[in-house]
Parts: sequence; C-alpha cells; structure tokens
Amino acid sequence: MSETPTSVEPNVPAIDSSIPQEELDRLTDEIVAALKTVYDPEIPVDIYELGLIYKVDIADDRQVAVEMTLTTPNCPSAAELPGMVEGAVASVGGVSGVAVNLTFDPPWDQGRMSEEARLALNLW
Repeated sequence: MSETPTSVEPNVPAIDSSIPQEELDRLTDEIVAALKTVYDPEIPVDIYELGLIYKVDIADDRQVAVEMTLTTPNCPSAAELPGMVEGAVASVGGVSGVAVNLTFDPPWDQGRMSEEARLALNLW
C-alpha cells in the first residue's frame, strides 16, 4: 500500500531531502543572509530585497542552484552580478558548489520588491 505524501500547504508537493531539516534550515538562512550582502551597484538595496532572486534549490549533495533576474536585460551590472551571487553563496559553510542561472521570464517589476526595499528607495 502506498501512502499519499502530506504537505503543509495545499497543492505543494512534499519534497524529500536527505539533508537533515536542521541543517537545511541553517543552509537556507545562511544562503539568504549571503544573498543580502550582494547589491546592485546602481541601487542602494540588496538583490534579495529587490526581488531579483526567483528560486534557490539545495540538492542532497549540497550543490546550490540560484535562479535570478536583473532589473532590466540592459542592466550595466549584468556581467558582474551573477558572479557576485555565486561567490556569496559559495562562501556559506556546507555548500559544495553553486550554479547561477540568469532569466528574464518572468520579467522583473517593482512589485517583486520587499517593503524594506520600497522604503529604502522611497517608493511608497
């Protein structure tokens, strides 16, 4: 007899990880903290609060995949930001490697910014 996986949120599949939950929580917190150290050189807000990070996946072998975007495809920081993200995430203890994927689907808009970012940029 197979059991149906349970999930806290409806329509969200349960994900089994070989990483102990405590370590997964620590990695997640430290990766977010590392992402918050990366700033778009033209905007005084970190890329996490700007909403430029779309997804972070941590594989069982502790490889981290980051999907991110830029404020615009013509962003002057396009060449340097992905490398800055890779370096920041790679500095987290326990991470075995980092891959950064740049996407423009969906395109970034100001609605992705946190309240903290809106306040810092006076966009109320």
